[in-house]
Amino acid sequence: MKIAFLTDPLSQFKTYKDSTYAMMVEAVSRGHSIYAFGPEHMALECGTVVAQISQVILTGDSQDWYRLEAASSVRLSEFDAVLQRKDPPFDMEYIYATYLLELAEQQGARVFNKPAAIRNHNEKLSIAQFSQFTTPTLVTRDEQRIRAFHGQHQDIILKPLDGMGGAGIFRIREDGMNLGSVIETLTLNGTRTIMVQRYIPEIVHGDKRILLIGGKVVPFALARIPQNGEVRGNLAAGGVGVAQQLSARDLEIAQTLAPILYQRGLLLVGLDVIGNCLTEVNVTSPTCFQEITQQKGFNVAAMFIDAVEAAI
Repeated sequence: MKIAFLTDPLSQFKTYKDSTYAMMVEAVSRGHSIYAFGPEHMALECGTVVAQISQVILTGDSQDWYRLEAASSVRLSEFDAVLQRKDPPFDMEYIYATYLLELAEQQGARVFNKPAAIRNHNEKLSIAQFSQFTTPTLVTRDEQRIRAFHGQHQDIILKPLDGMGGAGIFRIREDGMNLGSVIETLTLNGTRTIMVQRYIPEIVHGDKRILLIGGKVVPFALARIPQNGEVRGNLAAGGVGVAQQLSARDLEIAQTLAPILYQRGLLLVGLDVIGNCLTEVNVTSPTCFQEITQQKGFNVAAMFIDAVEAAI
């Protein structure tokens, strides 16, 4: 197959842990050819979605790991699969890219995850569709509602709806110290909606990433354990990843969501679970492939490429 990756610049990849890199290596090992482009390379020309795309040659060198062939303008419909692997922020440019990808689908392109599904599943807000699995949650930009929520639950987490990697997450304890300042900062003085949740003390045991691929559950999670007094387990925030078997509750959550999200066009999803509570549904560019593979020997990238091949 010819597989095109819509992704961040390859020069920014950390190949020892990057999930997109693992996908590329697995695809090439099966004889598929791989290509790469960024959202800035896409265009709508005379009604056709095209992109300036380069074929990627893997060198096998851990440092100088790729070579790009000369880029050319190609219709996205010419590829067997287009894999959306661009990291957030999920801003208007990201949304514009989903519109172009959706047009490309109408012209015959096979895009994973489906762009409309990405657009329809805010990674924070989507948990509201599965409230039986969540901690008490408030979504608002109203200061008085936030203060009342704090008064009720005492120990809370506040976070933006468009963040990633643990950016912008605050914990406010019983004394309410700095609550007003945090509300002003995150809501931009009442102009931006945020999420507030009751603090989940089980975070000390890790923020578990559970991967769903092709409507099936990867049998291991990566518990990202906070370090040095942090409340954030995200690897980008210094958390340490420990692969582990799924608990009964993890399986209940994952097996409930997997077929629903797959039917909506989400081939790859990363659920975040703290303790017994679902906290996020990641659909843009879920990670943790390599950490699970390295620690447990389960080839997550192979399961993913299997799912891509089956979907074509």
